[in-house]
Amino acid sequence: MPLLGPARHPGRMDEHRRPALRARVRFTALYAALFLGSGVVLLTLTFLLAGGRSTQAVPGQPDPSGSREVIAGLREQLAGAEEARARQLLAASAIALVVMAVVSVVMGKAVAGRVLRPLRTITAATRRITADNLHERLAAPGPDDEVKHLADTIDGLLERLETSFAAQRRFIANTSHELRTPLATMRASLDVAVAKPEPSAQTVALADRMRTELDRVDELLEGLLVLARAQHGVLADLAEVSLADLAAAALTARADAIAAKGLVLDTAFTGAARAVGSPALLARMVENVVDNAVVHNGNGGWIRVAAGDEPRLVVETGGPVLDPDHVARLAQPFQRLAADRTGSDTGTGLGLSIVAAVAGAHGGRLDLVARPEGGLRVVLSLP
Repeated sequence: MPLLGPARHPGRMDEHRRPALRARVRFTALYAALFLGSGVVLLTLTFLLAGGRSTQAVPGQPDPSGSREVIAGLREQLAGAEEARARQLLAASAIALVVMAVVSVVMGKAVAGRVLRPLRTITAATRRITADNLHERLAAPGPDDEVKHLADTIDGLLERLETSFAAQRRFIANTSHELRTPLATMRASLDVAVAKPEPSAQTVALADRMRTELDRVDELLEGLLVLARAQHGVLADLAEVSLADLAAAALTARADAIAAKGLVLDTAFTGAARAVGSPALLARMVENVVDNAVVHNGNGGWIRVAAGDEPRLVVETGGPVLDPDHVARLAQPFQRLAADRTGSDTGTGLGLSIVAAVAGAHGGRLDLVARPEGGLRVVLSLP
Protein backbone atom coordinates (compact mmCIF):
# COMPACT_ATOMS: atom_id res chain seq x y z
CA MET A 1 0.00 0.00 0.00
CA PRO A 2 1.89 3.09 -1.11
CA LEU A 3 2.11 6.16 1.00
CA LEU A 4 0.39 9.20 -0.43
CA GLY A 5 0.44 11.59 2.48
CA PRO A 6 -0.03 15.37 2.68
CA ALA A 7 3.53 16.12 3.56
CA ARG A 8 5.34 18.69 1.42
CA HIS A 9 9.02 19.57 1.42
CA PRO A 10 10.39 22.86 0.14
CA GLY A 11 13.37 21.15 -1.44
CA ARG A 12 11.13 18.86 -3.47
CA MET A 13 8.97 21.74 -4.59
CA ASP A 14 12.07 23.55 -5.82
CA GLU A 15 12.98 20.46 -7.82
CA HIS A 16 9.53 20.57 -9.43
CA ARG A 17 9.95 24.25 -10.32
CA ARG A 18 13.31 23.88 -12.05
CA PRO A 19 12.02 22.01 -15.15
CA ALA A 20 9.33 24.67 -15.64
CA LEU A 21 11.93 27.42 -15.35
CA ARG A 22 14.21 25.67 -17.81
CA ALA A 23 11.30 25.25 -20.25
CA ARG A 24 10.47 28.95 -19.97
CA VAL A 25 14.11 29.87 -20.63
CA ARG A 26 14.19 27.63 -23.69
CA PHE A 27 10.96 29.08 -25.04
CA THR A 28 12.19 32.62 -24.34
CA ALA A 29 15.43 31.95 -26.22
CA LEU A 30 13.52 30.41 -29.13
CA TYR A 31 11.02 33.25 -29.49
CA ALA A 32 13.71 35.91 -28.96
CA ALA A 33 15.84 34.33 -31.69
CA LEU A 34 12.88 34.31 -34.08
CA PHE A 35 12.02 37.96 -33.38
CA LEU A 36 15.66 39.04 -33.56
CA GLY A 37 16.26 37.09 -36.77
CA SER A 38 13.25 38.71 -38.39
CA GLY A 39 14.55 42.14 -37.34
CA VAL A 40 18.03 41.44 -38.73
CA VAL A 41 16.60 40.34 -42.08
CA LEU A 42 14.38 43.44 -42.26
CA LEU A 43 17.22 45.84 -41.43
CA THR A 44 19.55 44.12 -43.91
CA LEU A 45 17.03 44.46 -46.73
CA THR A 46 16.43 48.10 -45.82
CA PHE A 47 20.17 48.86 -45.82
CA LEU A 48 20.76 47.12 -49.15
CA LEU A 49 17.86 48.85 -50.84
CA ALA A 50 18.84 52.26 -49.49
CA GLY A 51 22.53 51.81 -50.35
CA GLY A 52 21.80 50.72 -53.95
CA ARG A 53 20.50 54.11 -55.02
CA SER A 54 23.08 56.53 -56.60
CA THR A 55 22.98 59.78 -58.51
CA GLN A 56 24.12 59.55 -62.14
CA ALA A 57 24.67 62.22 -64.83
CA VAL A 58 22.00 62.40 -67.51
CA PRO A 59 23.47 61.03 -70.77
CA GLY A 60 23.42 63.16 -73.92
CA GLN A 61 23.79 66.46 -72.08
CA PRO A 62 27.04 68.22 -73.09
CA ASP A 63 28.98 69.93 -70.40
CA PRO A 64 29.11 73.70 -70.90
CA SER A 65 32.52 75.25 -71.45
CA GLY A 66 34.30 76.10 -68.22
CA SER A 67 31.98 74.12 -65.95
CA ARG A 68 34.05 70.96 -65.60
CA GLU A 69 35.57 72.11 -62.32
CA VAL A 70 32.12 72.99 -60.91
CA ILE A 71 30.68 69.63 -61.86
CA ALA A 72 33.67 67.78 -60.38
CA GLY A 73 33.21 69.67 -57.11
CA LEU A 74 29.50 68.88 -57.01
CA ARG A 75 30.24 65.23 -57.61
CA GLU A 76 32.71 65.16 -54.75
CA GLN A 77 30.18 66.81 -52.44
CA LEU A 78 27.52 64.32 -53.53
CA ALA A 79 29.86 61.39 -52.92
CA GLY A 80 30.67 62.71 -49.46
CA ALA A 81 26.99 63.16 -48.69
CA GLU A 82 26.28 59.59 -49.86
CA GLU A 83 29.10 58.25 -47.65
CA ALA A 84 27.86 60.21 -44.63
CA ARG A 85 24.31 59.00 -45.24
CA ALA A 86 25.58 55.39 -45.45
CA ARG A 87 27.44 55.75 -42.15
CA GLN A 88 24.39 57.31 -40.53
CA LEU A 89 22.18 54.49 -41.85
CA LEU A 90 24.65 51.90 -40.55
CA ALA A 91 24.73 53.49 -37.10
CA ALA A 92 20.92 53.71 -37.03
CA SER A 93 20.71 50.06 -38.07
CA ALA A 94 23.05 49.04 -35.25
CA ILE A 95 20.99 50.98 -32.69
CA ALA A 96 17.78 49.51 -34.08
CA LEU A 97 19.31 46.02 -33.87
CA VAL A 98 20.19 46.50 -30.18
CA VAL A 99 16.68 47.80 -29.45
CA MET A 100 15.23 44.90 -31.41
CA ALA A 101 17.30 42.43 -29.36
CA VAL A 102 15.93 43.85 -26.08
CA VAL A 103 12.38 43.90 -27.44
CA SER A 104 12.82 40.33 -28.70
CA VAL A 105 13.84 39.05 -25.27
CA VAL A 106 10.96 40.85 -23.56
CA MET A 107 8.41 39.65 -26.11
CA GLY A 108 9.87 36.12 -26.06
CA LYS A 109 9.59 35.96 -22.28
CA ALA A 110 6.01 37.23 -22.39
CA VAL A 111 4.99 34.78 -25.10
CA ALA A 112 6.72 31.88 -23.32
CA GLY A 113 4.94 32.74 -20.09
CA ARG A 114 1.61 32.90 -21.89
CA VAL A 115 2.20 29.53 -23.54
CA LEU A 116 3.29 27.84 -20.28
CA ARG A 117 0.62 29.44 -18.06
CA PRO A 118 -1.94 26.62 -18.50
CA LEU A 119 0.73 24.02 -17.71
CA ARG A 120 1.75 25.90 -14.55
CA THR A 121 -1.88 26.04 -13.48
CA ILE A 122 -2.29 22.31 -14.02
CA THR A 123 0.95 21.57 -12.15
CA ALA A 124 -0.01 23.71 -9.15
CA ALA A 125 -3.52 22.21 -8.97
CA THR A 126 -2.16 18.66 -9.22
CA ARG A 127 0.41 19.31 -6.47
CA ARG A 128 -2.33 20.46 -4.10
CA ILE A 129 -4.23 17.17 -4.45
CA THR A 130 -3.26 14.56 -1.85
CA ALA A 131 -4.75 11.36 -0.44
CA ASP A 132 -7.13 13.46 1.67
CA ASN A 133 -8.69 15.41 -1.24
CA LEU A 134 -8.62 13.02 -4.18
CA HIS A 135 -12.19 14.08 -4.94
CA GLU A 136 -10.91 17.39 -6.35
CA ARG A 137 -10.48 17.74 -10.11
CA LEU A 138 -8.60 20.11 -12.37
CA ALA A 139 -11.61 20.77 -14.63
CA ALA A 140 -9.47 22.88 -16.94
CA PRO A 141 -11.50 25.36 -19.04
CA GLY A 142 -10.65 26.45 -22.54
CA PRO A 143 -10.76 25.03 -26.05
CA ASP A 144 -10.50 21.35 -26.81
CA ASP A 145 -6.74 21.34 -27.39
CA GLU A 146 -3.70 19.41 -26.19
CA VAL A 147 -3.59 21.20 -22.82
CA LYS A 148 -7.21 20.36 -22.05
CA HIS A 149 -6.60 16.75 -23.11
CA LEU A 150 -3.72 16.60 -20.60
CA ALA A 151 -5.91 18.01 -17.82
CA ASP A 152 -8.71 15.56 -18.64
CA THR A 153 -6.23 12.68 -18.54
CA ILE A 154 -5.02 13.75 -15.09
CA ASP A 155 -8.65 14.02 -13.92
CA GLY A 156 -9.24 10.46 -15.10
CA LEU A 157 -6.17 9.28 -13.22
CA LEU A 158 -7.35 11.04 -10.04
CA GLU A 159 -10.76 9.40 -10.36
CA ARG A 160 -9.16 5.96 -10.58
CA LEU A 161 -6.92 6.73 -7.61
CA GLU A 162 -9.90 7.92 -5.57
CA THR A 163 -11.76 4.70 -6.32
CA SER A 164 -8.74 2.60 -5.39
CA PHE A 165 -8.10 4.46 -2.13
CA ALA A 166 -11.77 4.27 -1.15
CA ALA A 167 -11.75 0.50 -1.73
CA GLN A 168 -8.58 0.07 0.33
CA ARG A 169 -9.95 2.17 3.18
CA ARG A 170 -13.16 0.14 3.22
CA PHE A 171 -11.01 -2.98 3.33
CA ILE A 172 -9.05 -1.65 6.29
CA ALA A 173 -12.26 -0.71 8.10
CA ASN A 174 -13.84 -4.13 7.54
CA THR A 175 -10.78 -6.32 8.08
CA SER A 176 -10.57 -5.70 11.82
CA HIS A 177 -14.06 -7.06 12.47
CA GLU A 178 -13.97 -9.82 9.87
CA LEU A 179 -10.65 -11.29 11.05
CA ARG A 180 -11.10 -10.83 14.78
CA THR A 181 -14.45 -12.65 14.78
CA PRO A 182 -12.95 -16.12 14.00
CA LEU A 183 -10.18 -15.44 16.52
CA ALA A 184 -12.78 -14.78 19.20
CA THR A 185 -14.63 -17.95 18.17
CA MET A 186 -11.46 -20.03 18.54
CA ARG A 187 -10.79 -18.54 21.96
CA ALA A 188 -14.31 -19.37 23.05
CA SER A 189 -13.92 -22.94 21.78
CA LEU A 190 -10.72 -23.35 23.79
CA ASP A 191 -12.40 -22.01 26.92
CA VAL A 192 -15.28 -24.47 26.47
CA ALA A 193 -12.88 -27.39 26.00
CA VAL A 194 -10.90 -26.53 29.13
CA ALA A 195 -14.06 -25.86 31.17
CA LYS A 196 -15.31 -29.43 30.73
CA PRO A 197 -15.20 -31.65 33.84
CA GLU A 198 -11.72 -33.08 34.43
CA PRO A 199 -9.99 -32.02 31.18
CA SER A 200 -6.90 -34.00 30.29
CA ALA A 201 -3.45 -32.55 30.80
CA GLN A 202 -2.87 -32.70 27.07
CA THR A 203 -6.02 -30.63 26.44
CA VAL A 204 -4.94 -27.97 28.93
CA ALA A 205 -1.42 -27.80 27.48
CA LEU A 206 -2.76 -27.60 23.94
CA ALA A 207 -5.19 -24.84 24.96
CA ASP A 208 -2.35 -22.85 26.52
CA ARG A 209 -0.26 -23.13 23.36
CA MET A 210 -3.23 -22.18 21.19
CA ARG A 211 -3.96 -19.13 23.33
CA THR A 212 -0.35 -18.03 22.98
CA GLU A 213 -0.48 -18.39 19.20
CA LEU A 214 -3.85 -16.61 19.04
CA ASP A 215 -2.36 -13.74 21.03
CA ARG A 216 0.47 -13.47 18.50
CA VAL A 217 -1.97 -13.60 15.58
CA ASP A 218 -4.08 -10.89 17.23
CA GLU A 219 -0.97 -8.77 17.78
CA LEU A 220 0.10 -9.30 14.17
CA LEU A 221 -3.37 -8.34 12.91
CA GLU A 222 -3.40 -5.18 14.99
CA GLY A 223 0.06 -4.27 13.74
CA LEU A 224 -0.96 -4.74 10.11
CA LEU A 225 -4.03 -2.56 10.59
CA VAL A 226 -1.98 0.20 12.24
CA LEU A 227 0.61 -0.05 9.46
CA ALA A 228 -2.08 0.21 6.77
CA ARG A 229 -3.71 3.17 8.48
CA ALA A 230 -0.39 4.99 8.81
CA GLN A 231 0.59 4.31 5.19
CA HIS A 232 -2.71 5.77 3.99
CA GLY A 233 -2.11 8.98 5.88
CA VAL A 234 -5.55 8.93 7.55
CA LEU A 235 -4.86 11.63 10.16
CA ALA A 236 -8.27 12.95 11.13
CA ASP A 237 -7.65 13.33 14.89
CA LEU A 238 -4.88 15.92 14.83
CA ALA A 239 -3.70 17.42 18.12
CA GLU A 240 -0.54 18.70 19.79
CA VAL A 241 1.28 16.02 21.75
CA SER A 242 4.56 15.79 23.63
CA LEU A 243 6.96 13.10 22.49
CA ALA A 244 8.72 13.33 25.84
CA ASP A 245 5.48 12.61 27.70
CA LEU A 246 4.69 9.70 25.38
CA ALA A 247 8.16 8.25 25.94
CA ALA A 248 7.89 8.65 29.72
CA ALA A 249 4.49 6.91 29.71
CA ALA A 250 5.82 4.07 27.57
CA LEU A 251 8.82 3.55 29.86
CA THR A 252 6.58 3.57 32.95
CA ALA A 253 4.26 0.97 31.40
CA ARG A 254 7.27 -1.29 30.72
CA ALA A 255 8.99 -0.79 34.07
CA ASP A 256 8.52 -4.46 35.04
CA ALA A 257 10.09 -5.73 31.82
CA ILE A 258 12.99 -3.28 32.24
CA ALA A 259 13.55 -4.45 35.83
CA ALA A 260 13.27 -8.13 34.87
CA LYS A 261 16.16 -7.73 32.41
CA GLY A 262 18.17 -5.55 34.75
CA LEU A 263 18.40 -2.76 32.17
CA VAL A 264 19.96 0.56 33.16
CA LEU A 265 17.65 3.39 32.08
CA ASP A 266 18.99 6.89 31.35
CA THR A 267 16.49 9.60 30.40
CA ALA A 268 17.33 13.15 29.32
CA PHE A 269 14.10 15.07 28.77
CA THR A 270 15.27 18.68 28.47
CA GLY A 271 12.14 19.73 26.56
CA ALA A 272 8.65 18.60 25.70
CA ALA A 273 9.44 17.84 22.03
CA ARG A 274 5.95 18.88 20.95
CA ALA A 275 4.54 17.81 17.60
CA VAL A 276 1.17 17.97 15.86
CA GLY A 277 -0.37 14.73 14.67
CA SER A 278 -2.61 11.82 15.54
CA PRO A 279 -2.23 11.14 19.29
CA ALA A 280 -3.07 7.45 18.88
CA LEU A 281 -0.62 6.87 16.04
CA LEU A 282 2.16 8.92 17.65
CA ALA A 283 1.69 7.05 20.93
CA ARG A 284 1.92 3.73 19.10
CA MET A 285 5.03 4.97 17.28
CA VAL A 286 6.83 5.85 20.53
CA GLU A 287 5.65 2.65 22.23
CA ASN A 288 7.08 0.56 19.41
CA VAL A 289 10.45 2.30 19.66
CA VAL A 290 10.56 1.69 23.42
CA ASP A 291 9.41 -1.92 22.96
CA ASN A 292 12.19 -2.45 20.43
CA ALA A 293 14.74 -1.09 22.90
CA VAL A 294 13.48 -3.31 25.74
CA VAL A 295 12.72 -6.57 23.93
CA HIS A 296 15.80 -6.58 21.69
CA ASN A 297 18.23 -5.95 24.49
CA GLY A 298 20.43 -8.26 26.49
CA ASN A 299 20.22 -8.81 30.24
CA GLY A 300 22.09 -6.13 32.13
CA GLY A 301 22.11 -3.78 29.12
CA TRP A 302 21.19 -0.12 29.01
CA ILE A 303 18.71 2.23 27.34
CA ARG A 304 19.14 5.96 26.82
CA VAL A 305 16.12 8.11 25.84
CA ALA A 306 16.54 11.83 25.03
CA ALA A 307 14.18 14.60 23.91
CA GLY A 308 14.58 18.37 23.70
CA ASP A 309 12.60 21.35 22.52
CA GLU A 310 12.50 20.18 18.90
CA PRO A 311 10.02 17.42 17.87
CA ARG A 312 12.75 14.78 17.98
CA LEU A 313 13.15 11.63 20.04
CA VAL A 314 16.41 9.65 20.33
CA VAL A 315 16.54 6.11 21.78
CA GLU A 316 19.89 4.33 22.09
CA THR A 317 20.73 0.82 23.26
CA GLY A 318 23.98 -1.01 23.85
CA GLY A 319 25.06 -4.37 22.56
CA PRO A 320 27.32 -5.94 19.96
CA VAL A 321 28.44 -4.16 16.81
CA LEU A 322 25.71 -4.45 14.15
CA ASP A 323 25.92 -4.67 10.39
CA PRO A 324 24.79 -1.28 8.94
CA ASP A 325 23.26 -3.02 5.90
CA HIS A 326 21.09 -5.18 8.13
CA VAL A 327 20.12 -2.21 10.29
CA ALA A 328 18.97 -0.26 7.22
CA ARG A 329 16.42 -3.01 6.45
CA LEU A 330 14.84 -3.03 9.92
CA ALA A 331 12.25 -0.43 8.87
CA GLN A 332 10.81 -2.90 6.35
CA PRO A 333 7.99 -5.25 7.44
CA PHE A 334 9.01 -8.62 8.90
CA GLN A 335 12.73 -7.78 8.95
CA ARG A 336 14.79 -8.74 12.01
CA LEU A 337 18.40 -8.99 12.97
CA ALA A 338 20.09 -12.21 13.92
CA ALA A 339 18.99 -13.88 17.15
CA ASP A 340 22.37 -13.23 18.77
CA ARG A 341 21.48 -9.52 18.88
CA THR A 342 17.98 -9.89 20.27
CA GLY A 343 18.32 -12.94 22.44
CA SER A 344 14.59 -13.44 21.80
CA ASP A 345 12.32 -14.48 18.99
CA THR A 346 9.31 -12.52 20.25
CA GLY A 347 7.62 -9.83 18.22
CA THR A 348 5.88 -9.69 14.88
CA GLY A 349 8.57 -7.99 12.81
CA LEU A 350 6.32 -4.97 12.25
CA GLY A 351 7.42 -2.71 15.09
CA LEU A 352 9.91 -0.44 13.33
CA SER A 353 8.04 -0.60 10.01
CA ILE A 354 5.02 0.83 11.82
CA VAL A 355 7.27 3.52 13.33
CA ALA A 356 8.60 4.45 9.88
CA ALA A 357 5.08 4.54 8.39
CA VAL A 358 3.65 6.72 11.19
CA ALA A 359 6.61 9.10 11.00
CA GLY A 360 6.25 9.33 7.21
CA ALA A 361 2.51 9.97 7.45
CA HIS A 362 3.30 12.97 9.68
CA GLY A 363 5.96 14.31 7.31
CA GLY A 364 8.82 13.05 9.49
CA ARG A 365 11.38 10.29 9.23
CA LEU A 366 12.93 7.38 11.08
CA ASP A 367 16.73 7.04 11.13
CA LEU A 368 18.37 3.80 12.27
CA VAL A 369 22.11 3.98 12.92
CA ALA A 370 24.41 1.17 14.03
CA ARG A 371 26.58 2.65 16.78
CA PRO A 372 30.31 2.17 16.09
CA GLU A 373 30.88 1.02 19.67
CA GLY A 374 27.94 -1.40 19.48
CA GLY A 375 24.17 -1.19 19.76
CA LEU A 376 21.52 0.74 17.91
CA ARG A 377 20.56 4.42 17.72
CA VAL A 378 16.96 5.22 16.76
CA VAL A 379 16.10 8.82 15.87
CA LEU A 380 12.53 10.01 15.31
CA SER A 381 12.22 13.43 13.66
CA LEU A 382 8.90 15.16 13.02
CA PRO A 383 8.23 18.55 11.35
